[in-house]
Amino acid sequence: MKWIKGVVIGAILLVITGAGLGLFYVLPQYDVVAITGVEVKRVDDDGVINAENPADGPTRDVYFINTEHPTSKKVMVYRNEDTGWSFPWYFKFDSADVQAKAQGYSRDAQQLALIRYYGWRIQILSVFPNITDIEATNSREEPFPWFNTIFLTVGTLLILFVVFFLRRRFKRKTRGEVLG
Repeated sequence: MKWIKGVVIGAILLVITGAGLGLFYVLPQYDVVAITGVEVKRVDDDGVINAENPADGPTRDVYFINTEHPTSKKVMVYRNEDTGWSFPWYFKFDSADVQAKAQGYSRDAQQLALIRYYGWRIQILSVFPNITDIEATNSREEPFPWFNTIFLTVGTLLILFVVFFLRRRFKRKTRGEVLG
């Protein structure tokens, strides 16, 4: 019986970890960067089309924005692609406009940009975070993630309420069976 409880607790922790990673991937994040360049690449389902990866199916153009952190000088590449109506539901249909803004900001080496994005940069898999919004800024401070804080707080309170409600209901049921 003890090992069943351990397996259940392990499965619950695995689900919580997976949900946390999923939320970390899709919830918006912010960076203040200097834009160093922009480009457009032709890609298919296997990634960027080049000599090692010829096109083998439908292709599309994807915008990329090259950036540099203003103090650490660490470079980062972001994808700028419409999400449309698909998941995650950012309903982004203006990637060309975002690209035009980024190109304008790249002309001034002193201009900083605040970008909102979701996703991760995984170099070995050629995965890039996707920019959802960009705007000029003079501050090097990243804004506090109010949306993420409120979303996670409400989600946690909702889960705690459901757990409390279910525990209370099951306790009543077992008491009724013992008394009856």
